[in-house]
Amino acid sequence: MGKSDHSGEWQIIVNPNAGRKKGQKDWHIISDLLNRHGISYNKYFTEAKHHAIEIAIDLFKNDYRKIIVVGGDGTMNEVVNGAFLQDSIPTTEITLAMITVGTGNDWGRMFNIPMDYDSAIRVIKEENIFLQDTGVINFCSGTDVNKRYFVNIAGLGFDAVVVRRSNRQKEKGRSSKMLYFWTLLRSLLSYKHTSTSIEIDGRKIKNDTFTISLGIGKYSGGGMIQTPEAIADDGLFELTLVKKMRKGEIIRSLKRLYNGTILDHPKVEGYTGKKIRIDSDPLIHVEADGESLGHSPIEFDILPRSIRIVRGLNGV
Repeated sequence: MGKSDHSGEWQIIVNPNAGRKKGQKDWHIISDLLNRHGISYNKYFTEAKHHAIEIAIDLFKNDYRKIIVVGGDGTMNEVVNGAFLQDSIPTTEITLAMITVGTGNDWGRMFNIPMDYDSAIRVIKEENIFLQDTGVINFCSGTDVNKRYFVNIAGLGFDAVVVRRSNRQKEKGRSSKMLYFWTLLRSLLSYKHTSTSIEIDGRKIKNDTFTISLGIGKYSGGGMIQTPEAIADDGLFELTLVKKMRKGEIIRSLKRLYNGTILDHPKVEGYTGKKIRIDSDPLIHVEADGESLGHSPIEFDILPRSIRIVRGLNGV
């Protein structure tokens, strides 16, 4: 990619495998609409997991500052990581927009990004900018410590197990809301709680824990509301801690994951904080924006109002 004077042009990163290969199948529809709306762009197709990170870094090094993601929450997460892994352009001068072809659309749901392609492109044309927070996770993979950035939700414990199993199904080309729900129920039968030690801005909490969610956004798992009080630009994580529960009680409470009342349950606690450390026995695993990462000990930090995104009307 050569250096360009057209840093204001949109660059489009397309994940052809997103949404059961919807990115590939629907690209001709999306490109026709982009042309019809008079949007000038260059396009790049991802070829493997993490390729969007590399493409984004290369674009930013060549002074491109505006990227449209055609993919799902995982593709957006990779582009965000590309933004924070380069030092050519301040992230507050980078603008990210989305045409969603993924299965979850949880990040887009927070910002009222329409699923309809034509409406999503109209939103991009309006360029209603919002500066959102970004989370940083330091986690372990064996003896190595790794870093990852995220812009929606991180989950630990049961949540991370469900995501890992769902991602295995996606890799086999199987993905749907019903399959996700079935994976959730199957995981529930085998999952055991862990004893966690959580430190939130210096405050220590010890519990037998079923699952933990840390939200910048409110939605995960294709519409679940696990962090209902999350605000995407307040410089704080919203942490939802679900304590050890009997299996029957969890199943009876599943509707609370979808109707925003999870914090009303007597075995659920909500916290906010900027710096959070979580350790566990046995080890607890973590996912972020639907991407399986590693295990405890895990540290979270927040970067307030650190990246520009294009939101829909009344989004956030």
